[in-house]
Amino acid sequence: MLSSRFDYHRPGTLDEALKLLAELDDAKILAGGQSLIPVMKLRLAAPAHLVDINRVPGLDAIEEGDGSLRIGALVRHNQMVSSGTVAGFPMLAAAAPQIADPIVRNLGTVGGSLAHADPAGDWGAVMLAAGASVIVRGPRGERELAMTEFLVDVFTTALEPDEILTQVAVPKPSDSSGGTYLKLERKIGDFATVGAAVQVELSNGTIARAGIALTGVGATNIHATDAEASLAGAEPNKAAFAEAGRLAAAATSPVADVRGSAEYKRHVADVFVRRGLVRAVEMARAA
Repeated sequence: MLSSRFDYHRPGTLDEALKLLAELDDAKILAGGQSLIPVMKLRLAAPAHLVDINRVPGLDAIEEGDGSLRIGALVRHNQMVSSGTVAGFPMLAAAAPQIADPIVRNLGTVGGSLAHADPAGDWGAVMLAAGASVIVRGPRGERELAMTEFLVDVFTTALEPDEILTQVAVPKPSDSSGGTYLKLERKIGDFATVGAAVQVELSNGTIARAGIALTGVGATNIHATDAEASLAGAEPNKAAFAEAGRLAAAATSPVADVRGSAEYKRHVADVFVRRGLVRAVEMARAA
């Protein structure tokens, strides 16, 4: 099936792109196109205008400074895979090569994936567990939103129609930390049946902070705050991990489909959180 007719715009600056969004009715931002183009071809979306931001400078950098990793909206997934800077953020580094398939990773962008807000998208869970935020620009200026504010509902974010996501800010974990991303998929490139992003920071042998979020088991990526809270100050042992896994699974609301029953997905979430915690703590102790 072919998409509906649309007008194509290719601004050279961010200000030009914002001006187009303000002036045009029913306009969508085109970055990597790996989410937008398929839904347009299926006519699940039919924007009257596409604003292609791929020529806008300054949106494709990965930089570390002031205690955080700054990821430009146009950074491709494979840039995250090959970046030496991202390697210092273990949970992100573990997730990057598991995004979709090689073709999508070459073209798709981190910012586009987050703005699409697919509950089966991997970056949403990773950024929730990392305590990340997004920077957006619009006619009223720039604002920073925590990921917990940004992800609102299925395919819905706090972005206004005239705003553009420009950057993702990820706090740098402490030296005594570890993290990973576990993903169950039927085949390479399939959406996650279940994914679990886990990050742990140790202090004096106990867990100072844990970040836990899940993919594919709710209307949005799920931030497992009760599971995180159960680990604060706890000894990193099997009993603590089992309780965190139980609480994380209890926070899910999976739907039965061709990938499995709701009960199965809830069980995988439990197991993946426990496994992720074991791996993250091992990494933290080795740091």
